[in-house]
Amino acid sequence: MKWNLRMVAAQRDLWRPAEVLAAFRQVGFNPSLSKVAALWGGTPVTVRLEDLDMMCAALGCTVADLLQAEPLAGNQAVPEEGERTADGAESPSGPVRPVPGSRRGSGPRSLPPS
Repeated sequence: MKWNLRMVAAQRDLWRPAEVLAAFRQVGFNPSLSKVAALWGGTPVTVRLEDLDMMCAALGCTVADLLQAEPLAGNQAVPEEGERTADGAESPSGPVRPVPGSRRGSGPRSLPPS
């Protein structure tokens, strides 16, 4: 998710955390200045829904204005069939499954204690 508090605030001519705090207080939302500065300076890990609702009321925006969905950073393309992996081996077609008997020791499994 992309946190757009600065952009939304700038569209309302609010350029500093103290100005945003004043807008929040007008709707009855009273976070500390340090909390507002943290929201202003970076992406919060969590935001209470009640707080998010109050922020939207103060800034005259929607949740979609404050939070934008972005693609996940870890999405990487899977090699096509017949392509080679980074180590030069041909990528397998289909799901990778363990081969029976390929574990360490490769002997028969022991029975659980009785």
